[in-house]
Amino acid sequence: MKKVIEFVKGSVAELKKVVWPGRDDVISSVKVVLISTVIVAAILGLIDFLLLMGVRAIF
Repeated sequence: MKKVIEFVKGSVAELKKVVWPGRDDVISSVKVVLISTVIVAAILGLIDFLLLMGVRAIF
């Protein structure tokens, strides 16, 4: 049980050292992720559409 308590104390001490991102940093990161996701989805959708049209043209 002593090891568990030491582990928890050590974990809490390490978490106090962490520099958590601010609200503005989180919001800007979320925007980057959302925009990147939309762009990649559009590119993959276009590639899928073009390949589908190519397959339909062949068969």
